Amino acid sequence: MLSIRSAALAAAFALGGLVASNALAQDLPAPPAPGVSARVDAIKASGFLRVGVLNNEPWLVQNTTGDGAPWSGPAWLLAETYAKLLGVQLQEVPVSGETKVTLLAANQADISITALGESAERKKVVDFVTYSNNSTCMIGKADNAKFAAAKTIDDLNTPDMDLVFGIGAPDDAYLKARFPNAKVRGVTTAIDEVLAGHADSTPYNRIQAVRLMKKVGGLLSIPADCIHSTEQSSDVGMAIDKNQPEFLAWLQAVAAQMKPQVEAEEERAINALD
Repeated sequence: MLSIRSAALAAAFALGGLVASNALAQDLPAPPAPGVSARVDAIKASGFLRVGVLNNEPWLVQNTTGDGAPWSGPAWLLAETYAKLLGVQLQEVPVSGETKVTLLAANQADISITALGESAERKKVVDFVTYSNNSTCMIGKADNAKFAAAKTIDDLNTPDMDLVFGIGAPDDAYLKARFPNAKVRGVTTAIDEVLAGHADSTPYNRIQAVRLMKKVGGLLSIPADCIHSTEQSSDVGMAIDKNQPEFLAWLQAVAAQMKPQVEAEEERAINALD
């Protein structure tokens, strides 16, 4: 008899098959031919695509209910599709914040699919398949006439606008460069200063802003479409070990062709956050 975990995995693979079958109908790029990529050959020989997993919403969301697919989010959608195209099953490899990159060089996984912010340091040791980004928007109260009147980010760059950041946060440099004409100051807790009416606005992570605005009424964001903000944008992706050009090129090509589906899944995951 299958265990609950095995049954969940079986259901996940079945769902993944449906998703990837739809993707296959789009004529997605075929994996490198035998003998072209040692990594692809090894994956097919083993029958498994090993993926490093660590919950990082909304890109990779763990289902802890025991009912349904074990993971969701755009990273999981891509992983399911890669596995289907390769003709293998997905094998989860749990990782931590300390091992999510190092496991690749140790050959403990083929891809680390937990969302990784791209940085110059990380690019020295891994190659990225970029499929998303992280960014911020400016949050303020709807009953603040000054803030409510602003329609664009540039509208906040005025001498009468009081913008705050948490002391020690990287938003200091961003605010001073982006809003040279506004009053910019550091406080202990920036969002509390805004909610109390002591400041006009503060930068807020676009993903956490969705959660905040669900829990706290009477808030606005600039841009109004906070999910798609490009302010303070930084790339997010999954990673593989260095020196696998054929494998990397294929992963990137599939991700590029699936961009509309990946973006739709990310938006769904963001809107589903509590």
